[in-house]
Amino acid sequence: MGKKMTILTKGLIKENPVLVLLLGTCPALATSTSSINGLGMGLAATAVLICSNIVIALLKNIIPDKVRIPCYIVVIAGFVTIVQLLLQAYVPSLYKSLGLFIPLIVVNCIILGRAEMFANKNSVADSALDGIGMGVGFTLALGVMGAIREFFGAGTLFGFAIYAGHIDPMGIFMLAPGGFFVYGILVAAVNHFSANGTKKKSFSCDECPLFNACTLKEDEELRVKVEQKGAEA
Repeated sequence: MGKKMTILTKGLIKENPVLVLLLGTCPALATSTSSINGLGMGLAATAVLICSNIVIALLKNIIPDKVRIPCYIVVIAGFVTIVQLLLQAYVPSLYKSLGLFIPLIVVNCIILGRAEMFANKNSVADSALDGIGMGVGFTLALGVMGAIREFFGAGTLFGFAIYAGHIDPMGIFMLAPGGFFVYGILVAAVNHFSANGTKKKSFSCDECPLFNACTLKEDEELRVKVEQKGAEA
C-alpha cells in the first residue's frame, strides 16, 4: 500500500480518532443519540478538519513557532463559523439538534491535534488526505454509535420506526450511561480485532522510554538479579 493510501486509510480503523486514539469523546457521546445527529456532527467536523489542515499546511512556514497554536485556533474558528452558518441556513433541524457542539468544534482535540502533529509537518496534499481519513473515521464512529443507541433506545433507525410501538425500547441507551456502554463496547471490539495476529505489548520496565532516568531502575535491576539467581538455583 502506497504512502498516500496509508495516510488516507489509517484514520478508519488503525488510528481511528474516537475508538483508538480516544479523542473527541465529549462530542461523540453527546451527539450520538441518533444516527442523523452522529453523522451530522461527523460531517461538520470533517469539513473543518480538511479545510483547516490544508490552510495550516500552506501557512506552516509563515506562522511563527511561538504563536502557532493561537494561529491554528483562529484558522479553525473561521471554518467552524462558515460550517455553522451553512447548517443554520440549510439544515436548521440538525443545527438545532447539535446546538452548542457545533461552535465547540473549535476546541475539538482531534482537529487541533492533527494540525499540530500532521499538517504542520507535511505537504498540502498529504494534509488533505489526513483530514479526509481522520474525518471519515470520526464520522463512521459517531454514525455507528448513533445507530446502536437510536435502535435500542428509541426503536428507530434514521428516524424510521423499526420496532417502536410494538416493543418498549430501552431508554437508557439515549442517556449518558447508555452512551458510555456503547462506546466501551465499540472500543473493546476494535481493540480485539486490531490485536489479532499482532504481538502483545510488554509492560515491563525495560520497555519504558524513561527507564534509564527512573528512580526505580535500581529496584528493577535488583529484581532481575534475584530472578536470575533463583533460576540458577
